[in-house]
Amino acid sequence: MGGALTRYRVIAWIVGVALVVLVLIGMPLKYGFDNPSVVAVVGVAHGWLYMLYLALTFDLSRRADWPLKRMLLVMLAGTVPFVSFYAERRVSHWVAAGNRPRTPEPVAG
Repeated sequence: MGGALTRYRVIAWIVGVALVVLVLIGMPLKYGFDNPSVVAVVGVAHGWLYMLYLALTFDLSRRADWPLKRMLLVMLAGTVPFVSFYAERRVSHWVAAGNRPRTPEPVAG
């Protein structure tokens, strides 16, 4: 599952950065200065990268055996600026917690 987590973490950061660039730089340039060039490039790139983000999130969620609600919420995190960074940290903690060896319960004798 380590490879799936690494792939998810990388794409979450890439999608997050692309979305922040799109919203904080591209949109003001397009609507404030009539320059759609950043939106034309970064918008298309974000769309394709988001599809990859969905696929890698699905892969990780199936390997980690997440409930459907968790998977869908993590998938939606790539659509709101800065939320994918938060989701990436949460996912890393969830997966790390799921991989810890569990100490056996003491048996009453």
